[in-house]
Amino acid sequence: MGPLPAIPEEVWALFDEIGPRWRENVSGHVKMVCEALTPVLKLAPKDGIEVHTVSYGPHERQAFEVFTPPSAGKLRPALLFVHGGAFVEGSRNRTDEIYSNVLNFAASNGIVGINVGYRLAPDAIWPEASKDIGTVVRWAASHAEELGVDPARIFLMGHSAGGAHVASWAYDKRVHGGEGHGLAGLIVASGRVRADNLPENPNARKVEAYYGTDASIFDDRSPVTHVTADSVPTLVTWSEFENPLMDLYCSELVHRLAQAKRRGPPVVYCPRHNHTSTVAQINTADDLLGPAILDFIDNPR
Repeated sequence: MGPLPAIPEEVWALFDEIGPRWRENVSGHVKMVCEALTPVLKLAPKDGIEVHTVSYGPHERQAFEVFTPPSAGKLRPALLFVHGGAFVEGSRNRTDEIYSNVLNFAASNGIVGINVGYRLAPDAIWPEASKDIGTVVRWAASHAEELGVDPARIFLMGHSAGGAHVASWAYDKRVHGGEGHGLAGLIVASGRVRADNLPENPNARKVEAYYGTDASIFDDRSPVTHVTADSVPTLVTWSEFENPLMDLYCSELVHRLAQAKRRGPPVVYCPRHNHTSTVAQINTADDLLGPAILDFIDNPR
């Protein structure tokens, strides 16, 4: 494949302009970042990557795309990506390049990528979105032979609310049940891994739509609460300019993992980036996160 496109200076200038003001207009700034990076990601080579869609339930959101690498060979790892959207909105294809950029990056590096859709609140309330995601994890394991995937090397990644959902599946034994989580590693990107309806959270009502309005149960339903010494290896990442409380909760996750495992987990901090560009930068020449994901897949810890 050819070289990856660089993020143009005018896009970096946009990040520098809106970053310090990110929290003033999160939805507007998300839209601006997606509009700025989509044409850049269109230039990323995708030669030989095959994509097909699979439905796994009756709801229209219970579907995913499989991105198959151009060359076969030894059994490959799989990376499942889960989008965000404050629990009540969002899409696995925010644009025709975002978030497929994550799976195109995976496939171009010999990894089978899966772009996961799941039901949103109020159609699905805690923990049903995580169980949707778990169904896709189990599907990947049961179809490993035809996908050319090593079933012992399935990795799950979630962004924002998706980070909360994947962490609930991975950490909370009540959610994944007796069969286990089926994962070799977890990647939490700017994840709201603690449920809250605090005044400083502009998405408090959206959190309530998924977790309920009784704040006394939030700690028990928060995935960060369920970290233990035997939790799956986890990579945690966030940006310099985050949605309110995301950096706080990701920092808490790092602390709890370190405390439980007696060693710090791998962390990627993305300077100059914002809540959206942290993931949307993947598959560009300036990508900070993608290479760290590849390293983590090679050596989960």
